[in-house]
Amino acid sequence: MIIALTGTPGTGKTSVSKILQKKGFELIDLGKTAIEKNFLIGVDKVRNSQIVDIEKFNKFIKKTYSNLEILIIEGHLSHLLKDVDKVIILRCHPTKLKNNLIKKKWKKEKIIENIQAEILDIILCETVEIHKEDNVFEIDVTNKSIEIVANCILELINNKFKNTKKYKIGKIDWSDEILKDSNLEL
Repeated sequence: MIIALTGTPGTGKTSVSKILQKKGFELIDLGKTAIEKNFLIGVDKVRNSQIVDIEKFNKFIKKTYSNLEILIIEGHLSHLLKDVDKVIILRCHPTKLKNNLIKKKWKKEKIIENIQAEILDIILCETVEIHKEDNVFEIDVTNKSIEIVANCILELINNKFKNTKKYKIGKIDWSDEILKDSNLEL
């Protein structure tokens, strides 16, 4: 089973994935692997980021890792991979997300862009365009430690993604936050 662990930057994907890796799960960092394997097709100069060839990455994952019992692919683009079996989206309240990104010393424009993406459910919308809703799960990380978030993911995996109503999509809604200027002031 291939699991995409995704979410807006600053939601805790990397920290949580490190815990899961310590617990014995095979893990791939999409960004690092894309660079190492040269799955890049350019640079987004506006966002100052590299553009990953998702199709090439997807073929690599399918060819190389489809025999594993469980593989977790961590990265804010992992939900775009068509051959993942399940997608777990980490969600964070915009105010907390803003604070997380400020701590990372991100530029104001990138912080605002990511807060808006979280409020507008961009990753969720992209995910359900590719994957069946029954294979997509959301975890609100806002008031949870990374250990608790990792335990939520373990719960999903241990239950084989069944009887998981509390992680079904559509329960997290930050849309009221778009009207609050405080989320866009830095």
